[in-house]
Amino acid sequence: MKLNNIHMKNLGLTEKFIQESKIYKDLFIGRVSSQYKNLYKVITEKGEITAEISGKFRHSVIEMSEYPAVGDFVMVDRTDNSQGNGIIHHILTRKSVFARKAAGSKEDIQIVATNIDTVFVCMSLNNDFNLRRLERYISIAWDSGAIPVIVLTKSDLCKEIGVRLNEISSIAIGVEVLVTTSTSDEGYQSLKRYLSSGNTIAFIGSSGVGKSTLINCLLGQNRLDTNGIRSDDKGRHTTTTRELIMLPNAGVVIDTPGMRELGIISADLTKSFTDIDELASNCRFNDCTHKNEPNCAVQKAIKDGSLLVERLESYWKLKREAKYDSLNSKMIEKEKITEMFSGMGGIKNARKFIREQNNKKRR
Repeated sequence: MKLNNIHMKNLGLTEKFIQESKIYKDLFIGRVSSQYKNLYKVITEKGEITAEISGKFRHSVIEMSEYPAVGDFVMVDRTDNSQGNGIIHHILTRKSVFARKAAGSKEDIQIVATNIDTVFVCMSLNNDFNLRRLERYISIAWDSGAIPVIVLTKSDLCKEIGVRLNEISSIAIGVEVLVTTSTSDEGYQSLKRYLSSGNTIAFIGSSGVGKSTLINCLLGQNRLDTNGIRSDDKGRHTTTTRELIMLPNAGVVIDTPGMRELGIISADLTKSFTDIDELASNCRFNDCTHKNEPNCAVQKAIKDGSLLVERLESYWKLKREAKYDSLNSKMIEKEKITEMFSGMGGIKNARKFIREQNNKKRR
């Protein structure tokens, strides 16, 4: 397979994807840039094509999450549309997935974007600001396999930035926070150090927080539609579909529709609530629920004011949604690993698999 290395590697194509692609003969690698009903836009070595999935692929799909999504590397039968639409035959193994519960469904998973390196969790400093929603976004972002970064937008509309930053520091442990505004050239420069060839950044957040505006600033052109602030100080929703956009020699960004409600499929609470986990290690009982047990370090922290009760309630709520309600942090990690390796026989085979991989590295 002859690839335009500069073009495709800037798109995020790694050696791992290239090696996997060799399984499929007479097909070409492309990356899904957008989706419209049953059609996909796919970027190939020769440019962007329109494609659809093969009949065999369609009949093999059981769940929504198995369909191609924006960010996926796929195997297609052509690199141009001179002979009609391309046909997608396979999806290459995803290295990260940002997913949520599909609207109106208890079971279906909606894939927001895949193969992401960094998730920019965007929240405006005006009326959209919400710590509990931020906890939710961070938990899902950590679970996706990507690195979350909080991007605070519209700083020009906030008169108490210091207060907001203090509030965020209490819940976003280990997550970098960037303060931006699109009203000046310097207001978005902090984002640029995350841009690099081959890197993929997904912009996630509620409607109207300014995701598209920031992307336009990074592009240096008004490619994405934007709208101003409404009279109630909230942004207007403009993005309606997910779109992957390549930056010249600086990787790619993915713009996503606003998501005020973010239903949880799975969440990494051990990273997003490390403060509660650390406190829990000092509880009298290993399976402490932090409700009525004696000598509970978490309840003690609430009484002395070092932990807000709203944060603990948010932790309980996310655990319930992620079906981790009766599990402590170690049990949650075990549950996640078991699920991850369910196709290999669960936790025992997962450990065996990890040992084998470590032995190979030592040889």
